[in-house]
Amino acid sequence: MDYSIMIIDDDKNFLETLGRGLRISGFKNCILEDDPQKAAQLFQQHKITVDVALIDILMPKLDGVELLTIIRNHSPDTECIMITASNEASIAVKCLKLGAFDYLLKPVTQDELILSIKKALERITFLKSKEISMGLTTPVLKNPEAFQHIVTRSKRMLRILKEAELHAPSCVPILITGESGTGKELLARGIHLASNRRNQPFLAVNITAMQDHLFESEFFGHVKGAFTGAIKDRKGHLETVGNGTIFLDEIGDLPLNLQSKLLRVLQDGEYIKLGSSIPKRASCRFIAATNADLEYLKDKGKIRPDFFYRLKGAWLHLPPLRERKDDIPLLIHHFLKESSKNGTKPTIDDSAIEALKAYDYPGNIRELRSIIEVALNLCSGRTITLKCLPEAVRRAERVPLSQMPRNDQSPLFIRPLREIEKEHILKAYEITGHNKSQTARLLKIGLNTLRRRLREYQID
Repeated sequence: MDYSIMIIDDDKNFLETLGRGLRISGFKNCILEDDPQKAAQLFQQHKITVDVALIDILMPKLDGVELLTIIRNHSPDTECIMITASNEASIAVKCLKLGAFDYLLKPVTQDELILSIKKALERITFLKSKEISMGLTTPVLKNPEAFQHIVTRSKRMLRILKEAELHAPSCVPILITGESGTGKELLARGIHLASNRRNQPFLAVNITAMQDHLFESEFFGHVKGAFTGAIKDRKGHLETVGNGTIFLDEIGDLPLNLQSKLLRVLQDGEYIKLGSSIPKRASCRFIAATNADLEYLKDKGKIRPDFFYRLKGAWLHLPPLRERKDDIPLLIHHFLKESSKNGTKPTIDDSAIEALKAYDYPGNIRELRSIIEVALNLCSGRTITLKCLPEAVRRAERVPLSQMPRNDQSPLFIRPLREIEKEHILKAYEITGHNKSQTARLLKIGLNTLRRRLREYQID
């Protein structure tokens, strides 16, 4: 998804210079307009959608302050950055009061302009993701192909996908949390495909499979003679990926000493190959994932606070399959369709579907896929019936939680652990007068863990 930027200035040379600089910096969708009245008409008639407008203030026919007012009235989602040679504080204050995002003085440096645009885009992403997470807008993906391998019709999941799409064009690191098997790597790949890095490499690195003593060589590379056995120069992951995306799976397992080494790359974008003294620039995008509670690990001293906060530029939490059971039939038929590529067209009967819907899936989507694959073998690729399913699934179907007696004297009744946890958290939240910080301290959990739970309960 590419952001659109419109530059409005009656000075054609300055206009072309700005446009050329933005395109070189990666902003390909630039619209140049030297007639402020024409620009005003485009916004008034809703013939144009622009994310950021760069507006010169001193223009004939229609000055920038008037144009700012028109744009804010007819396209309130457009962030406006004012550019002028006049260093009058009163004009700057007036523009900011009218809703301008920023006010820049000519001559504007390339770095200054790009920084202002990036901050404006971050604000757009934040506001849109906030509206979506609060359920104020219906999430519609502009690039559904990027997330086509994530099968869902859950509104909660669609909101997560939309937030992911909004973050995709930026360079901000993304942290994806969720239980094992919820599809964290699939979401990371979707973010990569929805970004302007889609034609660059995507590299998935499993932190648990990486040996500590090889970390620097694997990530940063080494030069010949850096250590015994280094018989030639070697590229590391950062150099190999280039402008692509590195996915760090199970980031919670990264040892403290290695966190500090990766932190420098996240903070400064710099690294040094083993055996070299020449700093190199890393231009890749980082997406990390974990099924651990990083806030808890941080409080226990197992995750560096600076590493944690740098890693969590944007945070996406994937719900477990038991909390999106409407997706189960959809996923079942998706897996059956995948297996029909060999010529057979397997089906599943209603009793098997009901059993699969009743089961809680500790292994989430990965477990459901495995269950379907095994069942297909047992039914010889024809129709999956109840007897083809594992005993644990058949037990869930015989006594589904929804039909269990609610009388706690019944021998069949066992309250789900998550239900007890929810009741306990909400009771503490009530006791503290809905003070999140005090509630987290009372429960001895991280503040972000509490916030995540409250969002799951659709509170606040």
